Amino acid sequence: MIKLFFANLKMLVRNRQASFWMIMFPLMFTIIFGLFFSGGSSSIGSVAIFNESDAEIAKNIEKTIIDSKIFKINNEFKLDEAKNEVLKTKLLAVILIPQNFGSMMPVSPKTINIFVNPANGPSNSIVTNLIDKILTNYNFAISGAQPIFSVKSENVISSSKEINYYDFILLGIIGMALMNSAIMGLAVSMAKYREDKILKRLITTPMPGWKFIAAELMARLVFNFIQVSIILGVGVYGFNAHIYGNIYLIYFLSLIGALMFQLIGFTIASLSKTTAAAEGMSTAIAIPMMFLAGVFFPIDQLPNWLFKIVQYLPLAPLLRLIRSVGTDSGKVFDDPQNIIIISVWIVITLLFSIFRFKFSEE
Repeated sequence: MIKLFFANLKMLVRNRQASFWMIMFPLMFTIIFGLFFSGGSSSIGSVAIFNESDAEIAKNIEKTIIDSKIFKINNEFKLDEAKNEVLKTKLLAVILIPQNFGSMMPVSPKTINIFVNPANGPSNSIVTNLIDKILTNYNFAISGAQPIFSVKSENVISSSKEINYYDFILLGIIGMALMNSAIMGLAVSMAKYREDKILKRLITTPMPGWKFIAAELMARLVFNFIQVSIILGVGVYGFNAHIYGNIYLIYFLSLIGALMFQLIGFTIASLSKTTAAAEGMSTAIAIPMMFLAGVFFPIDQLPNWLFKIVQYLPLAPLLRLIRSVGTDSGKVFDDPQNIIIISVWIVITLLFSIFRFKFSEE
């Protein structure tokens, strides 16, 4: 059994192209998102500000926009050039404070112009809402009025913990990597072994078939351990990601998730007669799950009817568990539903694979 385990591990390592991309694919996501979102930057894009007024109010408004740090300020273009950059979506917006705005002249302009591209969607609302809020505050100050109602926003995490979007993404990439390498890698490998008659020859030997399967699973778990280590190492030490929970528990949950996805891979191999069929079915399952199970954004942002479905996808409870431990220092049974869903998937796919998986189509 031990010899078989090391033999399978060597086969994985010797398949250099597959091994390279199983590590490189999630690593590219780790680096790309790290370059954009590490460090907790709150900037959502670049805007150009053209202040043509010498009035003190206009200068203060410009300073308030800059100090908000919601946008990066890019003033290297002339006005017409900047509008063209908005059209190309290279700039989020152009903010034009017209001449004499805020002055005491009776006919001075009272409107700030914002030029946006409709293709930017929700980001446009952030720009206009910020400017509107700034102007509302100045209107109150000038008129001497006080707002009656206000909003106070508080983080629901410990004030000692710094959490940003990259921390959310990094733990999602771990789940994505486990899913892709296990589902696609194992399903295709098993289908190819059967297609090449390797599994058929295996059952003619004295060795029980389950030992070969167990050795294959263990070898891939070692590979998954390496995957998780590389992703966490690059994220934490390369891009200052924050992991507050028990790192050993994160590894444990990752390997439980990897086992679940490997069993899903066996299920796919059980239903696929050819390698091409296994590749197609694996892709059809993994790609939608990557976008719908919460790798890149919280699934509660989805329409309610869709959320009620995708929360039970295998990847979704795994990510909830890993994020609960990684960012909130939570425990596995803080929300028992997650571990129950994972356990159900493991049992269902295990039973299906036992009764349906064939070493030969003949």
